Amino acid sequence: MLSLDFIAIPLLVVAALVFIAVLAGILSARIGFPFLLIFLLAGGIAGEDGLGIEFTNFNLSFWVGNIALAVILIDGGLRTNFDTFRTGLKPSLLLATLGVLVSTVLTAAAAVWLLDLTWPMGLLLGAIVGSTDAAAVFSVLKGSGIRINERVASTLEIESGMNDPMAVYLTLTFIGVATAMNGGDSAHLSWQQILIDLTQQFGIGGILGIAGGFAIAWLMPRMRIFLDGESGILALLLISAGIGVFALTTWLGGSGFLAVYVYGVIVGNRARRSVRQALSAMDGFAWLAQAGMFLLLGLLVTPSQALPTMLPALGVALFLMLVARPLAVWLCLAPFRFRTNEITFIAWVGLRGAVPIVLAIFPVMANIEGASIFLNVAFVVVIISLLFQGGTLPWFARRLGLALPDKDDSKKFRQVFGDFVLDANVSIAMLGSFYNLPVPEENPEMTLAEWINKELRRPPILGDRIDLGNAKLVVRKLEDGKIRQVGLKLPS
Repeated sequence: MLSLDFIAIPLLVVAALVFIAVLAGILSARIGFPFLLIFLLAGGIAGEDGLGIEFTNFNLSFWVGNIALAVILIDGGLRTNFDTFRTGLKPSLLLATLGVLVSTVLTAAAAVWLLDLTWPMGLLLGAIVGSTDAAAVFSVLKGSGIRINERVASTLEIESGMNDPMAVYLTLTFIGVATAMNGGDSAHLSWQQILIDLTQQFGIGGILGIAGGFAIAWLMPRMRIFLDGESGILALLLISAGIGVFALTTWLGGSGFLAVYVYGVIVGNRARRSVRQALSAMDGFAWLAQAGMFLLLGLLVTPSQALPTMLPALGVALFLMLVARPLAVWLCLAPFRFRTNEITFIAWVGLRGAVPIVLAIFPVMANIEGASIFLNVAFVVVIISLLFQGGTLPWFARRLGLALPDKDDSKKFRQVFGDFVLDANVSIAMLGSFYNLPVPEENPEMTLAEWINKELRRPPILGDRIDLGNAKLVVRKLEDGKIRQVGLKLPS
């Protein structure tokens, strides 16, 4: 009789791991412990040093990790409104390109010193851990229970969705450098070829993402007529089309990660009614992708093998969190008039998740000598980042005054937006004469909205504050990016 043990036993183990991890994650999330970290640790406990499951299938892990990241980016893109690009696009683009490069170089310097690596290997490690992770950022921001102001939230979400292509590109480039230094092919290492490859990655990724997004956005409303109420099938349609875009883009030499995020953003905004119907099912698919990916990647790492590099890896993780990421963020956001508390928060939410572990598989598959160190260091960096950065995110947001209050909490709402509500079309001169506040000498007949826009010198967001003498004017209501109501806070 045919035995089905080869199916039943692995399925039983996987089901038990997921079930226990989900239960533990639900309970731990209540005390602020990052949900995703539970899955990663569950995989590590089930591995060779724990329950004794030996898992060294890097090809399978690489395949699953890429598909899971594509699903997560599709889900994140579908939930990103075009309105967020009004305030977050320019700083996010700089963080996703120059910011990743700066973090890579600075982290490489720490790796060369702490781990005694050569510069090509140090740069490769910096590229692997240099970018924030979309799965971690989307998950932690969504599950934190706090509402952050639009400029900070949109910058973080767009950055995490768009910096994976840069991280992948840098990783592949430095793999080529490391291979050439060890006597391999160096034909593709000229600066001209590197720039051509970069243009190709982002160009093809952007074009195919836009084309696929418009095509599916046209199709979705027509399918919704036949599938009214079938959210699961609509979600499956979105995912399968997105993975098709990812595969085609990768095959043609473009950035599949950029393509699927752009695809998700376009479909989510151009076919909003249809997408809204599928979002609940998409949420389930995204969580399944995250759980499977983190469990599988946890199985890959053997903690006993990582012990010799544990302290240096911890040093790299702390340097990345406390030095490299903050310096990169300050450098990139300085031109955009972000407040100090906003820059500090964005620097702290440089969450690392599955992406560094997936990228750490690249040099293993490329047969780079000593590549196991990348996986060990990436694992430590991810755990430290999720534990300290992810676990303190809600507290940090409240501490820095970035958490917006719920409208139902009238006391906190007044503390943030003031006790008085003003029409944004009131002139600054009228306000000054009524409340005995100083009036700007230049054009005192400007409306409050015009004056606040002039002082901000950037698109306004809910909660923006401008001092007028001893009082504060706070943006209280926005419609289509225009200020409609202003809150007034008078000194006590």
